[in-house]
This record gives sequence, structure tokens and C-alpha cells, in this order.
Amino acid sequence: MDKEEVTEKATYQKIKDYVKEKYGLNVHTKYIAEVKRKHGLPMHEAPNNVDVPKREYPYCPEGKVKAIEEALKYFGIII
Repeated sequence: MDKEEVTEKATYQKIKDYVKEKYGLNVHTKYIAEVKRKHGLPMHEAPNNVDVPKREYPYCPEGKVKAIEEALKYFGIII
């Protein structure tokens, strides 16, 4: 992706595509949300949010955290 292509809103799908293209990693939207929360970014309320999850989900691996943070920087979401 060229910097000129970043003219519209960075969706979760665009972030996932960027990480896949640049690092060859597949990242789940849960991991993107986790990194956004870590940086104190505003989050929308998910319509499918549950009060008590059925099971415990693993945290985002450190390598994927770095890749997602780099993508958020690329899209101008964090500095």
C-alpha cells in the first residue's frame, strides 16, 4: 500500500489487510480492538457483545501487537 491510498477511514478490514500484506500475519479483529484499548482509543459498542464470555480467550501475541501498532501508525490513528 502506498501512503496516497490512505485517504479514507481505516476499517478493521483495512488494518487486517495491511498487516497481512506487510508482515504475512493474520490478525483477528479482537486483537485489533485489544491494541486500540491499550492505547486508549475510543471504541464503539459491539452489537453482539455478551456480559459473560463462554470461554477465556488468549491475549494478542507480542509480535502481532507490534504489527497492529505499526498499522495504526500507518493509518494515522496513533503516533
